[in-house]
Amino acid sequence: MLYILIAILMFGLLIAVHEFGHFFTAKLLGVKVNEFSIGMGPELISRKKGETRYSLRLLPIGGFCAMEGEEGDSSDPRSFENKAAWRKVIILVAGSFMNFLTGVVILLLLSIPARAYLLPVVSSFSEGYGLEDSGLQIGDRFLEIDGHPVWIFGDAKLLLDRAGDTVDVVVERAGARVVLDDLHIPYQERQSEQGMTRLRGINLGAVERPATPLVKVEMSVKQSLDYVRMVWFSLGDLIRGAVGFRDLSGPIGIVNTIGEVGSQSATPMQAVQNVMSLVAFIAINLAVMNLLPIPALDGGRIFFLLINAVVALFTHKKLDPKYENAVNVAGFFCLLALMAVVAVNDVFKLIQ
Repeated sequence: MLYILIAILMFGLLIAVHEFGHFFTAKLLGVKVNEFSIGMGPELISRKKGETRYSLRLLPIGGFCAMEGEEGDSSDPRSFENKAAWRKVIILVAGSFMNFLTGVVILLLLSIPARAYLLPVVSSFSEGYGLEDSGLQIGDRFLEIDGHPVWIFGDAKLLLDRAGDTVDVVVERAGARVVLDDLHIPYQERQSEQGMTRLRGINLGAVERPATPLVKVEMSVKQSLDYVRMVWFSLGDLIRGAVGFRDLSGPIGIVNTIGEVGSQSATPMQAVQNVMSLVAFIAINLAVMNLLPIPALDGGRIFFLLINAVVALFTHKKLDPKYENAVNVAGFFCLLALMAVVAVNDVFKLIQ
């Protein structure tokens, strides 16, 4: 129960941080903010300072930043609607940037005890796979696989698992960068004690990179970018049908996963580390998802700004805001419907 409460608070905090990104950049770029709220639902306390009301609300499930002219026409020259497109884009992107930054900071804090980072190398070749003359050599450190940078140890296995029979690889060998194109290292089926296995025959080892303060910052950013890539891979798999709808999870599934991760950890300290690692991934997931060109999300609003720019270029007129509002309302209800279906799916997975 404790981890479930922590998960709910963490989820709400991530949304509040997202809204703070909008709030901070709106103030910075001269947009009037009518209210900034932490939490949702009935108001508990509020205070007006200058032109902005700051409030704390009952439900710890997020927050909001209410900008003048955000939802419709406003004659105020400092309204969101009357600002230049580039200012609007910065304000809209700022929420996702704050979520990404939150993920980076969490990973950086988790790296404090680290003494070294492990980087993937070829440790050996399995017997019978015929890889000795493949072009790879024992001790090669993976830098890129099929054009994707290898940032952390787990990237090598992830990218090799997703690659085809022919792979483009860049490695570091004796301090030099070596490009190996069109390596033929297909999966091969072999009988083992566990049954039939499907492997490439490449065994991974690791070399250590000392975890200096600057390296910790660098690796925290790279791991965050790695999370972004994982989200994109997942979206691509969903579009291609490689994963099914039942594999999706919403807030209920996420809260349950955080609870499981915490309760299954060996020690309280390990539980904190595992839960916070998951929270970092969720923060970055929210950053990416919110920038998708989907109506009612920030990415959808940015998409309409681009459409407006194209329309103005050819017609010297702005697109009527009622069309954007109609699409956003329709998109909002579609998102609600999707969330409801995913929630039902999460519940069924819990009771099975």
